[in-house]
Amino acid sequence: MAEQTALTDRRADGGGRPDAAVVRDALGVGIAVGLSGFAFGVTSAGSGLSVWQTCALSLLVFTGASQFALVGALATGGNPLTAAAGAFFLGVRNAFYGLRLSQSLALPRAVRPFAAQWVIDETAAVSLAQPGRRAARIGFGVTGLTLYVLWNLTTLLGALGAEAIGDTDAWGLDAAGPAVFLALLAPMLKTTAERAVAGLAVLLGLGLLPVLPAGVPVLMAALAAPVVLYLEGRRRAGRAAGRVHTGEEER
Repeated sequence: MAEQTALTDRRADGGGRPDAAVVRDALGVGIAVGLSGFAFGVTSAGSGLSVWQTCALSLLVFTGASQFALVGALATGGNPLTAAAGAFFLGVRNAFYGLRLSQSLALPRAVRPFAAQWVIDETAAVSLAQPGRRAARIGFGVTGLTLYVLWNLTTLLGALGAEAIGDTDAWGLDAAGPAVFLALLAPMLKTTAERAVAGLAVLLGLGLLPVLPAGVPVLMAALAAPVVLYLEGRRRAGRAAGRVHTGEEER
Protein backbone atom coordinates (compact mmCIF):
# COMPACT_ATOMS: atom_id res chain seq x y z
CA MET A 1 0.00 0.00 0.00
CA ALA A 2 2.81 2.35 0.92
CA GLU A 3 4.58 1.50 -2.33
CA GLN A 4 1.43 2.19 -4.35
CA THR A 5 0.97 5.50 -2.62
CA ALA A 6 4.56 6.43 -3.37
CA LEU A 7 4.07 5.65 -7.05
CA THR A 8 0.81 7.59 -7.22
CA ASP A 9 2.35 10.59 -5.50
CA ARG A 10 5.46 10.54 -7.68
CA ARG A 11 6.45 14.08 -8.52
CA ALA A 12 5.45 15.21 -11.98
CA ASP A 13 8.79 16.99 -12.47
CA GLY A 14 12.19 15.33 -12.62
CA GLY A 15 12.42 15.08 -8.86
CA GLY A 16 15.39 17.44 -8.93
CA ARG A 17 17.58 15.19 -11.10
CA PRO A 18 19.11 16.86 -14.20
CA ASP A 19 17.90 15.50 -17.53
CA ALA A 20 21.50 15.06 -18.70
CA ALA A 21 22.24 12.68 -15.82
CA VAL A 22 19.18 10.57 -16.63
CA VAL A 23 20.09 10.45 -20.33
CA ARG A 24 23.67 9.46 -19.47
CA ASP A 25 22.53 6.56 -17.28
CA ALA A 26 19.94 5.44 -19.82
CA LEU A 27 22.45 5.50 -22.67
CA GLY A 28 24.92 3.49 -20.59
CA VAL A 29 22.40 0.72 -19.98
CA GLY A 30 21.01 0.83 -23.53
CA ILE A 31 24.41 0.63 -25.22
CA ALA A 32 25.88 -1.99 -22.87
CA VAL A 33 22.94 -4.36 -23.18
CA GLY A 34 22.16 -3.53 -26.80
CA LEU A 35 25.58 -4.73 -27.93
CA SER A 36 24.85 -8.17 -26.49
CA GLY A 37 22.32 -8.63 -29.29
CA PHE A 38 25.33 -9.73 -31.34
CA ALA A 39 25.69 -12.75 -29.03
CA PHE A 40 22.03 -13.58 -29.52
CA GLY A 41 22.33 -13.32 -33.28
CA VAL A 42 25.30 -15.67 -33.33
CA THR A 43 23.70 -18.11 -30.90
CA SER A 44 20.37 -18.14 -32.72
CA ALA A 45 21.89 -18.67 -36.16
CA GLY A 46 24.25 -21.27 -34.72
CA SER A 47 21.20 -23.08 -33.31
CA GLY A 48 19.75 -23.51 -36.77
CA LEU A 49 17.43 -20.52 -37.12
CA SER A 50 17.67 -18.51 -40.31
CA VAL A 51 18.72 -14.86 -40.42
CA TRP A 52 15.17 -13.61 -40.91
CA GLN A 53 13.82 -15.86 -38.13
CA THR A 54 16.53 -14.55 -35.78
CA CYS A 55 15.81 -10.92 -36.67
CA ALA A 56 12.04 -11.46 -36.34
CA LEU A 57 12.54 -12.71 -32.79
CA SER A 58 14.44 -9.57 -31.83
CA LEU A 59 12.00 -7.24 -33.59
CA LEU A 60 8.80 -8.81 -32.27
CA VAL A 61 9.72 -10.50 -28.98
CA PHE A 62 12.44 -8.07 -27.84
CA THR A 63 13.18 -9.60 -24.46
CA GLY A 64 16.62 -11.15 -24.31
CA ALA A 65 16.12 -13.76 -21.59
CA SER A 66 13.13 -15.28 -23.40
CA GLN A 67 14.94 -15.20 -26.74
CA PHE A 68 18.04 -16.93 -25.35
CA ALA A 69 15.85 -19.50 -23.55
CA LEU A 70 13.97 -20.29 -26.76
CA VAL A 71 16.98 -20.77 -29.02
CA GLY A 72 18.89 -22.57 -26.26
CA ALA A 73 16.11 -25.13 -25.85
CA LEU A 74 15.80 -25.58 -29.61
CA ALA A 75 19.57 -26.00 -29.96
CA THR A 76 19.57 -28.89 -27.47
CA GLY A 77 16.77 -30.68 -29.31
CA GLY A 78 13.92 -29.51 -27.11
CA ASN A 79 10.31 -29.69 -28.21
CA PRO A 80 9.35 -26.37 -29.90
CA LEU A 81 6.17 -26.08 -27.83
CA THR A 82 8.07 -26.66 -24.58
CA ALA A 83 10.74 -24.19 -25.65
CA ALA A 84 8.08 -21.60 -26.49
CA ALA A 85 6.30 -22.20 -23.17
CA GLY A 86 9.53 -21.65 -21.25
CA ALA A 87 10.21 -18.43 -23.14
CA PHE A 88 6.64 -17.30 -22.55
CA PHE A 89 6.82 -17.79 -18.79
CA LEU A 90 10.11 -15.91 -18.65
CA GLY A 91 8.43 -13.05 -20.51
CA VAL A 92 5.45 -12.93 -18.15
CA ARG A 93 7.53 -10.86 -15.73
CA ASN A 94 7.30 -7.97 -18.20
CA ALA A 95 3.54 -7.80 -17.55
CA PHE A 96 4.27 -7.07 -13.89
CA TYR A 97 6.78 -4.41 -14.90
CA GLY A 98 4.00 -2.90 -17.01
CA LEU A 99 1.67 -2.65 -14.03
CA ARG A 100 4.26 -0.66 -12.08
CA LEU A 101 5.37 1.47 -15.01
CA SER A 102 1.79 2.41 -15.96
CA GLN A 103 1.52 4.32 -12.66
CA SER A 104 5.07 5.62 -12.71
CA LEU A 105 5.07 6.93 -16.29
CA ALA A 106 1.34 7.78 -16.64
CA LEU A 107 1.66 7.84 -20.43
CA PRO A 108 -1.29 8.90 -22.65
CA ARG A 109 -3.52 6.00 -23.70
CA ALA A 110 -2.60 6.39 -27.38
CA VAL A 111 1.09 5.90 -26.59
CA ARG A 112 0.78 2.91 -24.25
CA PRO A 113 0.41 0.16 -26.94
CA PHE A 114 3.67 1.32 -28.57
CA ALA A 115 5.49 1.77 -25.25
CA ALA A 116 4.49 -1.77 -24.21
CA GLN A 117 7.05 -3.20 -26.66
CA TRP A 118 9.82 -1.54 -24.63
CA VAL A 119 8.67 -2.80 -21.21
CA ILE A 120 11.60 -5.04 -20.30
CA ASP A 121 14.11 -5.46 -17.45
CA GLU A 122 16.37 -2.61 -18.48
CA THR A 123 13.72 0.07 -19.10
CA ALA A 124 11.92 -0.89 -15.88
CA ALA A 125 15.15 -0.74 -13.87
CA VAL A 126 16.15 2.70 -15.20
CA SER A 127 12.65 4.21 -14.99
CA LEU A 128 11.79 2.99 -11.50
CA ALA A 129 15.12 4.26 -10.15
CA GLN A 130 14.20 7.87 -11.03
CA PRO A 131 12.82 10.26 -8.39
CA GLY A 132 10.20 11.98 -10.60
CA ARG A 133 7.85 11.31 -13.51
CA ARG A 134 9.70 13.45 -16.04
CA ALA A 135 12.98 11.68 -15.25
CA ALA A 136 11.24 8.29 -15.39
CA ARG A 137 9.81 9.06 -18.83
CA ILE A 138 13.18 10.24 -20.13
CA GLY A 139 14.89 7.15 -18.72
CA PHE A 140 12.29 4.85 -20.22
CA GLY A 141 12.35 6.51 -23.65
CA VAL A 142 16.12 6.80 -24.03
CA THR A 143 16.80 3.30 -22.70
CA GLY A 144 14.06 1.74 -24.83
CA LEU A 145 15.03 3.51 -28.07
CA THR A 146 18.78 2.93 -27.67
CA LEU A 147 18.37 -0.69 -26.69
CA TYR A 148 15.78 -1.52 -29.37
CA VAL A 149 17.86 -0.04 -32.20
CA LEU A 150 21.19 -1.50 -31.05
CA TRP A 151 19.76 -4.91 -30.10
CA ASN A 152 18.21 -5.36 -33.54
CA LEU A 153 21.23 -4.07 -35.45
CA THR A 154 23.66 -6.28 -33.55
CA THR A 155 21.29 -9.25 -33.85
CA LEU A 156 21.45 -8.87 -37.64
CA LEU A 157 25.23 -8.57 -37.58
CA GLY A 158 25.56 -11.62 -35.32
CA ALA A 159 23.25 -13.73 -37.46
CA LEU A 160 25.15 -12.77 -40.63
CA GLY A 161 28.50 -13.41 -39.00
CA ALA A 162 27.64 -16.69 -37.27
CA GLU A 163 29.08 -18.81 -40.04
CA ALA A 164 32.41 -16.97 -39.94
CA ILE A 165 32.65 -17.29 -36.15
CA GLY A 166 31.94 -21.01 -36.16
CA ASP A 167 31.40 -22.78 -32.85
CA THR A 168 29.64 -20.31 -30.55
CA ASP A 169 30.17 -22.55 -27.52
CA ALA A 170 33.94 -22.19 -27.96
CA TRP A 171 33.59 -18.37 -27.76
CA GLY A 172 31.17 -18.49 -24.85
CA LEU A 173 28.83 -16.03 -26.57
CA ASP A 174 25.77 -18.00 -25.49
CA ALA A 175 26.55 -16.96 -21.90
CA ALA A 176 26.56 -13.21 -22.66
CA GLY A 177 22.78 -12.74 -22.48
CA PRO A 178 22.23 -14.63 -19.21
CA ALA A 179 25.26 -12.84 -17.71
CA VAL A 180 23.76 -9.43 -18.54
CA PHE A 181 20.41 -10.54 -17.11
CA LEU A 182 22.05 -11.66 -13.86
CA ALA A 183 23.98 -8.39 -13.59
CA LEU A 184 20.71 -6.44 -13.81
CA LEU A 185 18.83 -8.77 -11.49
CA ALA A 186 21.36 -9.08 -8.66
CA PRO A 187 21.03 -5.51 -7.28
CA MET A 188 17.23 -5.91 -7.18
CA LEU A 189 17.35 -8.89 -4.79
CA LYS A 190 17.08 -6.87 -1.59
CA THR A 191 14.94 -9.01 0.72
CA THR A 192 15.52 -12.48 2.11
CA ALA A 193 12.44 -13.79 0.28
CA GLU A 194 13.67 -12.41 -3.06
CA ARG A 195 17.09 -13.95 -2.62
CA ALA A 196 15.48 -17.25 -1.57
CA VAL A 197 13.34 -17.28 -4.74
CA ALA A 198 16.40 -16.64 -6.89
CA GLY A 199 18.49 -19.27 -5.13
CA LEU A 200 15.79 -21.95 -5.25
CA ALA A 201 15.10 -21.19 -8.93
CA VAL A 202 18.80 -21.68 -9.73
CA LEU A 203 18.86 -24.98 -7.84
CA LEU A 204 15.72 -26.23 -9.60
CA GLY A 205 16.93 -25.14 -13.03
CA LEU A 206 20.41 -26.58 -12.75
CA GLY A 207 19.39 -29.65 -10.78
CA LEU A 208 16.68 -30.71 -13.21
CA LEU A 209 18.66 -29.88 -16.34
CA PRO A 210 20.28 -33.36 -16.65
CA VAL A 211 17.04 -35.29 -16.11
CA LEU A 212 14.32 -33.30 -17.90
CA PRO A 213 13.88 -32.33 -21.57
CA ALA A 214 15.30 -28.97 -22.65
CA GLY A 215 13.00 -26.08 -21.73
CA VAL A 216 11.18 -27.92 -18.93
CA PRO A 217 13.72 -26.97 -16.16
CA VAL A 218 12.92 -23.30 -16.86
CA LEU A 219 9.24 -24.00 -16.25
CA MET A 220 10.00 -25.91 -13.07
CA ALA A 221 12.24 -23.10 -11.80
CA ALA A 222 9.21 -20.80 -11.89
CA LEU A 223 7.77 -22.86 -9.01
CA ALA A 224 10.35 -21.28 -6.71
CA ALA A 225 8.26 -18.13 -6.31
CA PRO A 226 5.00 -19.73 -5.02
CA VAL A 227 6.96 -22.14 -2.80
CA VAL A 228 8.94 -19.36 -1.11
CA LEU A 229 5.89 -17.09 -0.82
CA TYR A 230 3.91 -19.93 0.80
CA LEU A 231 6.67 -20.62 3.31
CA GLU A 232 7.11 -16.90 4.01
CA GLY A 233 3.36 -16.57 4.63
CA ARG A 234 3.41 -19.46 7.09
CA ARG A 235 6.43 -17.97 8.87
CA ARG A 236 4.74 -14.59 9.27
CA ALA A 237 1.50 -16.20 10.41
CA GLY A 238 3.43 -18.21 13.01
CA ARG A 239 5.20 -15.10 14.31
CA ALA A 240 1.90 -13.21 14.53
CA ALA A 241 0.28 -16.08 16.42
CA GLY A 242 3.26 -16.19 18.78
CA ARG A 243 2.94 -12.48 19.57
CA VAL A 244 -0.79 -12.88 20.29
CA HIS A 245 -0.10 -15.85 22.58
CA THR A 246 2.63 -13.92 24.44
CA GLY A 247 0.30 -10.95 24.88
CA GLU A 248 -2.45 -13.13 26.34
CA GLU A 249 -0.03 -14.70 28.83
CA GLU A 250 1.22 -11.27 29.97
CA ARG A 251 -2.35 -10.17 30.60
